[in-house]
Amino acid sequence: MSQRSYPPAVDVVIVGSGPTASAYARILSEEAPEATIAMFEVGPTVSNPPGAHVKNIADEHVRAAAQLASEGPGAGAATVNSPGAVKSGERRARPGTYLLSEGYAFPGEDGMPVAAMSSNVGGMGAHWTAACPRPSGKERISFIQDMDGLLDDAERLLGVTTHAFDGAPFSDLVRGRLAAVVDEGREPALRVQPMPLAVHREADGRLMWSGADVVMGEATRQNPRFELFDESLVTKVMLDGGRVAGVEVQDRRTGGSHTVAARFVVVAADALRTPQLLWASGIRPKALGRYLNDQPQVVFASRLEGVTAPAQEEAAQEEAAQEEAPREEAPPGRAGLTQQSGVAWVPYTDDVPFHGQIMQLDASPVPLADDDPVVPGSIVGLGLFCAKDLQREDRVAFDDDVRDAYGMPAMRIHYRLTERDHEVIERAKAEIVRLGKAVGRPLDERPFALPPGASLHYQGSTRMGRADDGESVCSPDSEVWGAGGLFVAGNGVIPTATACNPTLTAVALAVRGARKIAEELDNSLLMSESDNRITK
Repeated sequence: MSQRSYPPAVDVVIVGSGPTASAYARILSEEAPEATIAMFEVGPTVSNPPGAHVKNIADEHVRAAAQLASEGPGAGAATVNSPGAVKSGERRARPGTYLLSEGYAFPGEDGMPVAAMSSNVGGMGAHWTAACPRPSGKERISFIQDMDGLLDDAERLLGVTTHAFDGAPFSDLVRGRLAAVVDEGREPALRVQPMPLAVHREADGRLMWSGADVVMGEATRQNPRFELFDESLVTKVMLDGGRVAGVEVQDRRTGGSHTVAARFVVVAADALRTPQLLWASGIRPKALGRYLNDQPQVVFASRLEGVTAPAQEEAAQEEAAQEEAPREEAPPGRAGLTQQSGVAWVPYTDDVPFHGQIMQLDASPVPLADDDPVVPGSIVGLGLFCAKDLQREDRVAFDDDVRDAYGMPAMRIHYRLTERDHEVIERAKAEIVRLGKAVGRPLDERPFALPPGASLHYQGSTRMGRADDGESVCSPDSEVWGAGGLFVAGNGVIPTATACNPTLTAVALAVRGARKIAEELDNSLLMSESDNRITK
């Protein structure tokens, strides 16, 4: 196999290719167009364009192959298709992700038995559920004064909308029933509402999941100074005199190692592998890997009763007519989202520390009688995410004497649910039953708490802080303390206990970091031009 040509030097190296890595590439392409950028991703390209959501792939066999290719060293292991399937008690990952083979729990600890990762261009953004709620109350980062504007930018990059499922049947009914038991005493912004989702419509009207490809946008794809290298493992970040100097990267196709000099390095490998790379590089702030937190998750299901499919007879007649009419072939490699899948949002509050994601489904998550057909959109899956009690000892640590499948220091997760966490989970169980009964007839006998790691919303391992006091890894601009020019990105940067989906917040913080790099690049360019004028 021929060896690829890696650049000897660039202005910015980006490690990872998920939504936050792509946000850095996009902002730099827009605001520092003269900068040269190299993005390195350990996994393969599995979708077209690179980074697109795999659920947009129409052919189920091609989609399954893309998911399998994303599962890195865990490829081939049995997976589950929904959080509800975890109820079986089997330790399985979801399609497109893989679990740690060891080191996920220790005696006397809860651990994270289903902590999962993805290795592919687009990262977890090729497999996520696209929910993008804004944080509120204690979820917000108090020392980021421009957060609202950054969240606006993040919504632009992700393509967030609250109108994705305006045509879904029974959505108004579901939200109305939820509002009747939730909204009293809440300010308008925290009442039941449509979930903000990163989805978009194609020119032909199909509704599509947004992935890292949407975040990159044409500004990045058309940038001649941007290059993406898949199947490329960054094994070390190099420092020189307390400032970043570049990276060492291994070509996974050939095994060859290369050095790429860089003025800035952004590590956006995820909340587990970002601290792993810093550790392997000898960059070890006291808080590295600490304050790791997941979001305890409780699930339940109900069924709307007394409803029939809207315009059922007319729809059947229209479908029959379409079967007789000649069909245009659907564009290859893409599929649309079902219009039945309305998603309602019950926002987090400090008094009710749960974030509710209420989804309408086409099928029941529990077996129903054969003669009991499901009206599309009438099955309601309820999920509550809880804010975790943050602890310094909850952490991902690394074993220099043991190597993982990529040859990096092996991960060791230490994680405990506190007494307060258990109290919040019990409150969430009671609340989800209350919401389920308000919506319709519960299909479950009791709610189920998913095992730690199931949310996939890991945070805190490279947390930002106001000052370098040993309790944070990076500055409010996401620059690592004591390592000039080295930035971290992803959910791991979030320092607060959140219940809402963290991607929107993580992308917002990435926008801030990218603008800091763009500003420094501009200043150095101005200084260079000034120096040239002086020498002349």
